[in-house]
Amino acid sequence: MKSNQEDKSLRAIHKTDSIVDSIIDQFVERARIGKAKYGTDLDRNDLKILEWIEHAKQEHMDAILYLEKIKQTLKD
Repeated sequence: MKSNQEDKSLRAIHKTDSIVDSIIDQFVERARIGKAKYGTDLDRNDLKILEWIEHAKQEHMDAILYLEKIKQTLKD
């Protein structure tokens, strides 16, 4: 019998449309890169809820900066 980890190592995802398929592929690649870079994934349980909130806040702050850069570039 396979362990839970083995069961998660391969799964079939039905194709939808090109946009959804692209995003799914990007999520999978991002997870792979993050695991390689940080040696952990989102299944970790060493962070407190406030630490997860801080991580999310920092990611959103970065996103706002990227959006502002794009906006200013389009205006030029």
